[in-house]
Formats: sequence, structure tokens, C-alpha cells
Amino acid sequence: MTRRDMIAAGAVAASTALAQTGNPAAPKVWSGEYTARKGSVSLAMFRKRMAAPRAGEQPLPVLFLVHGSSISSRPSFDLTVPGHGEYSVMNTFAQRGFDVWTMDHENYGRSSRTESNSDIAGGVEDLKAGIELVVRETGRQKVHLCGESSGALRAGAYAMAKPERIDRLVFTAFTYKGDNSPTLTERAKQLDFYRTNNLRPLDRDMIRSIFTRDKAGTSDPALAEFLADQELKFGEQVPTGTYLDMTSHLPIVDPAKVLAPVLLVRGEYDGIATMDDLADFYKRLPNGDRQFIVLPGMAHSVGLGLNRHLFWHVMHAFLTMPGEKPSGAA
Repeated sequence: MTRRDMIAAGAVAASTALAQTGNPAAPKVWSGEYTARKGSVSLAMFRKRMAAPRAGEQPLPVLFLVHGSSISSRPSFDLTVPGHGEYSVMNTFAQRGFDVWTMDHENYGRSSRTESNSDIAGGVEDLKAGIELVVRETGRQKVHLCGESSGALRAGAYAMAKPERIDRLVFTAFTYKGDNSPTLTERAKQLDFYRTNNLRPLDRDMIRSIFTRDKAGTSDPALAEFLADQELKFGEQVPTGTYLDMTSHLPIVDPAKVLAPVLLVRGEYDGIATMDDLADFYKRLPNGDRQFIVLPGMAHSVGLGLNRHLFWHVMHAFLTMPGEKPSGAA
């Protein structure tokens, strides 16, 4: 991998100028709620943009956010922590001109509760239902897809199944084969439990551990408490399917079958995937339009860390890159 391939995270430090954290003068964002159907399963969907949609308007670029294993969609992507600033990726990218969507997967948040363990394959079916609703509502045939952790695996597996629906892909806290992963090694000790139970416990201590297990001090402690307040409203259990997949079924995403441009983002201290694991994935991607960025001072969840403005900057830059010139053009 060349230096040109690996974009130095330090080069994005100036991105603080783009952050709108806690800005009381920021314009009000329009929001809407929808329901997608996957057979008998109802999937709760949420949308934000700068103004209500109007018939006949030019469609905005769509950004669809895919949550991970333990936290549902809006606590993952739509938090503003009182007295501690803006964490909402939805607000941030709506203010930058995107039509931003997210969805609670089956057995998460406000979506249907079933007997499923909500594994990666089930998440792909959720995305098929949700993104078709987005296409109908927006008129946009392709979406930018950003997934975090197991949400990145869902997003990657969806991109393999429905390449015609993908514009650009962003994977954060992603794992490929999981080799030498401290987090997955520890998690695999519970493999028998994941195989025999469709739900696992979720409590405040577990939520706190998301922000401390890799590197304490990379997130605001107040964030974990506020996020726990929001997430535990939905109950104290979450599905085991993604944990089972990540400890026994990797690799799930075949880089050779991911045809869209890819931004691969890793927090400096993320314990889910090693640099070698992600570099192996990166070099196998077939599209020359790809970037691998390591963000300093960040752990597993780059969207909820103290340096989250760096993530906002690199994703915005990637999603708004100018088109490639034809060969021979001046």
C-alpha cells in the first residue's frame, strides 16, 4: 500500500472548521418517520433533510446509515447530548445538503420483535426493504451507504447483493477476517451462548464498555450515560446474530465483489480489526476509487468520539468528490 493510498489522518485536522457542534444558530432540520415492510416485519425508518420534500424537486444525494450490534439507529446516529454538543450524523449531513436516512433493524429499537437472532443475512433483507422505500420516496436510484461495525458488514453484504443501488460506500469499525482481533477474541468466549440464544443482555455497564474497552479518554463519559438513557428505553436485550457471525462466520464480505467506491475508516485504537486485517481487505477492492483512513485519538465508534468532527470531514470529502475525467480529457 502506497503513502498515496493511506491518507494521513493528520492532514484532516483542519476539518474542525466544518464542524457545527453545539451551534445554536444552525438552521432547523426537517425530519420524518416511515415504516418499511419485510413480510410481516415492520422496520422503523427515520429521515432528515433541510426542508420537507416537495413534488417535482431535484432529488438530493441520499446517505443511508446502518447501525451495529448493540445500539439502534437513532442513538447511534441522531444524538445531541445536552450540554455536551452535537453527535448527530443525521443533522450534520442534512445541514450539508444530504437526504439522510437510517433504520432500526429487526429486533432493534422501534422495529418488530420476532424470534429471529437478526444476523447479517437478515440485516441484508432489512436493507433491501428499507432502501427500496427510500428509492420510492426520493426518486434517487442509488444511495450512499455508511455502516458502523456489524452495520458495515450488513452494508457490505447488501452492496454485494444489490450493486445497482450503491453510489459510494463508507465502512467504519469494519472487520474482514477478524484475525488477531482483541475484541473478537474476548467475545468468542461466549460463542456457545450465541449459538443457543437469540438474545443477549444489554445494560448500562455494557453500553459504557463500548467507549472504554479500547482506549479510555477517547469519548465523553456523559455521552455513554445519555446514550444508555435513550437505548434502554427499548429494553435490556438485543439479538445475538451479529455477534455469532463476527465470531464464527468471518469473512462475510468478499472485497472482490464490492464494486462501488469505498472509504474504509478505522479509529486509531479500535480493537475490532487490526491494521493488517483492514489493509488486506483494502488491497483486494477492485475499484481504484478507494481510501483507507485512520483517525487519531479515536476508538471503535468514530461517530461518537471526541474527535468525531474528523469523521464528518473525511466522509463528507469522500461523498462529494468530483467525478473522474474521461481518459485523455484536459
